[in-house]
Amino acid sequence: MARRFIDLSISIENDLPSDPPLMIPKIMYIDHKAGAPSMVEFFPGIDPEKDLPGGVGWAVEFVTLSTHSGTHLDAPWHYHPTMDKGKPSLTIDQIPLEWCMGPGVVLDFRHFPDGYLVSAKDMEEAFNKMDYELKEGDIVLVMTGADKFWGKPEYLVKGCGMGREATLYLTERGVHVTGTDAWSWDRPLPLIAKEYQETKDASIIWEGHFASIERGYCHIEKLTNLDQLPPYGFTFFCFPIKVKGASAGWIRAVALIEE
Repeated sequence: MARRFIDLSISIENDLPSDPPLMIPKIMYIDHKAGAPSMVEFFPGIDPEKDLPGGVGWAVEFVTLSTHSGTHLDAPWHYHPTMDKGKPSLTIDQIPLEWCMGPGVVLDFRHFPDGYLVSAKDMEEAFNKMDYELKEGDIVLVMTGADKFWGKPEYLVKGCGMGREATLYLTERGVHVTGTDAWSWDRPLPLIAKEYQETKDASIIWEGHFASIERGYCHIEKLTNLDQLPPYGFTFFCFPIKVKGASAGWIRAVALIEE
């Protein structure tokens, strides 16, 4: 049986406008030539020109970024101090590893317009159309098409978003981890902000995230290449980096397809 891996992660890159300004990663690259002098600190007395192959040393990078930069897994702590109707919310280093590997399911919601609020009915219809019944431990990934705009300012306002009832539809059926190829699991924040200014309806603010207050769950943001996956029948991996007490952790999201 052949095994095929699909990389579903974006790269962390310098100065891309696909995050708000405060969240844009900064990477300082130290190339091999610049790395040679620093090796003298570790190996006193060496002459880089004579003692290092080609007169060059190691390459190193220094990175400044948010735990929500790049493809990452949000922990319930990101959404609210409590989950599951009053329990302390899990931080990223407390997420059960068994949540982070499981059968993957892709919902193709690219037909919904940017800013559309996905409902529980939309979820139910999508699974019925696929003739698929959710199982506990399934990891549900939503394809909005927003990833095609990664690296551009408009990425921040692309894709549909999951509402409270759509999120609870999944978590009530045993789903612990979900994901999207958009910037946020919710609708694009600028669109929610505009609607709030018009309606003053606070229930629309971050409603997909806040659903964790009722049933704790994790979600992944900034996935890509979901169009390379079948609707189901693959294994999905999303183990987060352990950042003590943090609200999120970077992941290398990968799908394994056995053919």
